[in-house]
Amino acid sequence: MNLEPQSIIRRPLITEKGAQTREQGKVGNRYFFDVHPDANKIQIAKAIETVFGVKVVKVRTMNQIGKRKRLGRYEGRRSDWKKAIVTLKPGQTIDLFEEV
Repeated sequence: MNLEPQSIIRRPLITEKGAQTREQGKVGNRYFFDVHPDANKIQIAKAIETVFGVKVVKVRTMNQIGKRKRLGRYEGRRSDWKKAIVTLKPGQTIDLFEEV
């Protein structure tokens, strides 16, 4: 499937856990992204490299199941989504995450 790099990366996930992993020494330099569910690891790595201009070392992905939500007697579900944990080459950063 041909996807544009801008459509593969949906949004960065800026969380406390992500900030803690970036600050750790040896296992740091990891960034979390919400990505397109049909994208594979190679496509995600190329999209990160082209959009942010950094070198990707490793990509780990996981499919997140949407949570069940209730509103009174009605029950629904949030959408399923895919999370990617991207490890960059040592010494490189993404400025988008450093501003927060």
